[in-house]
Amino acid sequence: MKDKVKLKAIGVTKIFEEGKQKIVALKDFNLEVKENEFTVIVGPSGCGKSTFLYMVAGFEKPTEGKILLDGKPITKPGPDRGIVFQEPALYPWRTVLGNVMFGLEIMGMSKEKAREKAMQYIRMVGLTGFENAYPHTLSGGMKQRVGIARALAYDPEILLMDEPFGALDAQTRKIMQQELVKIWEKTKKTVIFVTHSVIEAVYLADTIVVMTARPGRVKGIINVDLPRPRSYTDKEYLKIRERVLALLEEEVRKSLELERKV
Repeated sequence: MKDKVKLKAIGVTKIFEEGKQKIVALKDFNLEVKENEFTVIVGPSGCGKSTFLYMVAGFEKPTEGKILLDGKPITKPGPDRGIVFQEPALYPWRTVLGNVMFGLEIMGMSKEKAREKAMQYIRMVGLTGFENAYPHTLSGGMKQRVGIARALAYDPEILLMDEPFGALDAQTRKIMQQELVKIWEKTKKTVIFVTHSVIEAVYLADTIVVMTARPGRVKGIINVDLPRPRSYTDKEYLKIRERVLALLEEEVRKSLELERKV
């Protein structure tokens, strides 16, 4: 079904309690993510971007409101959601193949089938020939490719990505953005991607969600109706980037004021 809503956040508020202090990370956060869409969330530091992602993953629960995946409330982690973190969190004692197979084995898949499926995604992320390598021998970009392959291998309904390229150098990050677009075009997964980078957001997204300073709400939604692959210097790309930056500027100032008061 065209434009089917895959994920829906309804009146989500998240409050963290630290001793006597209450921190409202998100307040009345509402969002719809369409199926097969690449959604990127941007906002100032501390606005609750990653908190929202972790609630979708099932690691955290809303204080108020609910998050629905295919119409069903999310109450705990599950194989219908794959997640890629900023740090790949690979098992150092397992090879590339072993890391990608891990989730499949936990799900009860036979070793033979798990190996076959893992190899399919290792090829997709461009790591053919490295399946027997251990994480300590890989570059940062290669480790993140393993993380992406591992998250995709058990065919989740939605892929969650928490600043996965934030720790990479500028050139590797650019290459990884290009590679991720190719992978997404092959899989057409529903993706929610969190980043601080407006350049990255406009390059990757179908839809950009701009958040307010804490407590995080949706300030604006911008549709990026540009063909792929995109050019970082294209006139239309630059126009959209300026629109996102204009929405963000006031919120970043508010965020800095909040930090000064702490």
